[in-house]
Amino acid sequence: MADDTHSHKTSLIKRTLWLVAGLLLGLAVILAWQTWRFPSRQIQVEPRSGVAVDAAAAAGRLSAAVQLRTVWSATDANAASFEALRQLIQTSYPNAHATLTRQVIGQHALLYTWPGTDPQAKPIALLAHQDVVSVAPGTDKDWQVPPFSGTIQDGFVWGRGAWDDKSSVMAILEAVESLVKAGFKPRQTIYLLFNADEEVGGDEGAAQVAKLWRQQGIKLDFLLDEGLVITHGLVPGVKAPVALVGLSQKGYLTLKLTAKGQPGHSSQPPKRHAIGVLAEALQRLEAHPLPGRLEGLPREMMESVAAEASGPMRVVLSNLWLTRPLVERELAKTPAADAMLRTTAVPTILNAGELENVVPGLASATINYRLLPGNTSQDVIQHVQQVVEGLNVSVERQPKGAEAAPVSSTDSKAYRALARSLRELQPGTVVAPGLLIGGTDSIHFADLAETILRFRPIHATAQDLPRLHGTNERIGVAQYAEMIQFYERLLRNVNKR
Repeated sequence: MADDTHSHKTSLIKRTLWLVAGLLLGLAVILAWQTWRFPSRQIQVEPRSGVAVDAAAAAGRLSAAVQLRTVWSATDANAASFEALRQLIQTSYPNAHATLTRQVIGQHALLYTWPGTDPQAKPIALLAHQDVVSVAPGTDKDWQVPPFSGTIQDGFVWGRGAWDDKSSVMAILEAVESLVKAGFKPRQTIYLLFNADEEVGGDEGAAQVAKLWRQQGIKLDFLLDEGLVITHGLVPGVKAPVALVGLSQKGYLTLKLTAKGQPGHSSQPPKRHAIGVLAEALQRLEAHPLPGRLEGLPREMMESVAAEASGPMRVVLSNLWLTRPLVERELAKTPAADAMLRTTAVPTILNAGELENVVPGLASATINYRLLPGNTSQDVIQHVQQVVEGLNVSVERQPKGAEAAPVSSTDSKAYRALARSLRELQPGTVVAPGLLIGGTDSIHFADLAETILRFRPIHATAQDLPRLHGTNERIGVAQYAEMIQFYERLLRNVNKR
């Protein structure tokens, strides 16, 4: 009897192992099949040479622009620099200025109009900004060259604005100057907007242009603004350069939490005081972030590069129906990647107390949120109120803010024209949609354009990213010539019927 029981158990174990092995084999076959049949989403084009560019001369003009300290100031302290940049632009691109009309919006924003030949065609707009961030006090000595020298050295143009964003301003104008000289006439009216206060929100320039266009009933076919870049080595498993095109940008919300407690002398502290209440509220919020998921644009980005990935990563990205939890867990380990998956929150200002021996009755914290598409400001406010429920804490929305931008489609003519232009000029480059976690002037035009693309045709590695708003900002001379070729090709391609 015992032998029969043992034999039965052994048989059951063997059948179970065979079943598990069969299931694993079946799963492996499904994964392999899905990986093999997962289609490439890249537009197939024939390589084409770009327009001829005198790279040295163009770099010289960019260098001259970088030397102008166009840091936005509410007092207009740098007005002379903005005016000098305006004059430099006018003298550098005479053919463009003879053909396009120019308006000065606000104090220094420049709006150019290039009338199209088809009055029924919706216009397009290219945006960039003249203003730059200041150099952090005490960091000048860390630069290889003075930050506003515009030095051309080792194949780079160095200085504040060389990347963000005078290279875009000047490259667009270089492309337009070339097109005008070649006799090109756009079918669609083309607007060029070079704002002067983007780094502080764009209320003086971009917002005023958006208001003007609403009054005039202008609706855009598409708008291209600064944004994501051509990455190298930043997308796991993909050896080719990956151009990420921002099809949305996160929203912006700031909340002020104010805790109330019993004030008094520090020698007789109350059991419950404002600072302690506020600290508990912040601890709760940190412990209960808004949920994150690999959906929407981040998932579309992963699936857009899946067929171009190699090794195990191709299997992982081609089978997100199964591997998504694993990918989410890995992405969450890196702040920049985690920010693509969720609405983020971080306290940025704390205020409490004035004297070291007095217990304050009030303590406040300012918390900045960056809203994921699909999360509204009201969603976040309700989440915060639920998390701090039971604490003597008020939640107050601050005036500045914007909802997450609508998500543009990869099926739009504008996105496909951008991808075509880039892949014609730089064969092998992978183009994929992305989510911009920062902010741009494009947010002011969310209701005015069918498609908004946030992309800057600049190549960047992980080592380059800290240069943006940081020390030793620069752009390669050859890379800058490629930017000019990109804008020239894009304007030709989008104007084809």
